[in-house]
Amino acid sequence: MNDNQQAGPTPSRLRKWLIAARPWALPASTMPVVFGTSLAVVIGGARLSVLHFLWALVTMMVLHSAANMLSDVHDFRRGLDKDVTPVSGAIVRGLLTGRQVLAGSVVLFAFGAGSGFLIALTTGRALFIVGGVGVVIGACYSLLKAHALGDLAVVLNFGLLGSAGAWIVQTRSFSWLPVLWALPMAMLVGAILHANNWRDILSDRERRVNTVAGLFGDKGSLIYYGVLIFGGFLIDLALIVLPRLSGGRLVPMPWTFLVVFLALPSALKLWGRAVRRHAPRRPMDFIILDGATANHNLVFGLLSTAAVWLEALRRCL
Repeated sequence: MNDNQQAGPTPSRLRKWLIAARPWALPASTMPVVFGTSLAVVIGGARLSVLHFLWALVTMMVLHSAANMLSDVHDFRRGLDKDVTPVSGAIVRGLLTGRQVLAGSVVLFAFGAGSGFLIALTTGRALFIVGGVGVVIGACYSLLKAHALGDLAVVLNFGLLGSAGAWIVQTRSFSWLPVLWALPMAMLVGAILHANNWRDILSDRERRVNTVAGLFGDKGSLIYYGVLIFGGFLIDLALIVLPRLSGGRLVPMPWTFLVVFLALPSALKLWGRAVRRHAPRRPMDFIILDGATANHNLVFGLLSTAAVWLEALRRCL
């Protein structure tokens, strides 16, 4: 049994596997699906298919869980995960073996890929491409992370591709609009991973794992983190204003998206934690910066989705 296993009653088999799947991380991947579906209906004029929306949502959850489990296996075997944290998986807690979690990951990848294939059969060729790229990125995530491509992988999978795929499911056609408009949320997903890698710079470097945080170093990581958490506000503002100055060649983002600025105080709090990382107000402030960033991402995603439906309401008035 792992020495890091927490004291207390042994969790049930179901709870062990839930811990292995880390469902608390799922909002990072499911919000783009919700957002992309909303865009397809309100902006793209698609008729909402609740069945296809729920199907796509569950498929994304399965694939994300599979990627989480495979990543945990890889990190544990390389000695990157040794201490239990509030968001640790089942292996480091001693609840399941690496072989068990690997087998579970393979099953989930097979199920998720099969489910995505069936959705694509009903919605068109574009989803084969978007979904196929997503599955490959998820399966290869650990390798990509070790070569400083983890940030790009999560930005694509849990932001841009998720939104684009959801749009395709509803409209049965590809568009760059959900990709571009999901970029602010995708950047925040990148910020979640960066906060984790920033915290683990030394341990990753000892085991020859190259992350963007490791390449940038501590000071560079602070600047990069600031770009990721504040850049989305500027992108949304640009997507609202610039298309209206371009003579109608681009679809302007509705003015309702200004509602995302309600999340600015949350971003400022995160920035304060990052700046005070060497002298935090609370001992865990920097250690759990990734979890706090994930909460901010959820708030930003909900506000972005609300902005879409506020535009729908405005059109009805």
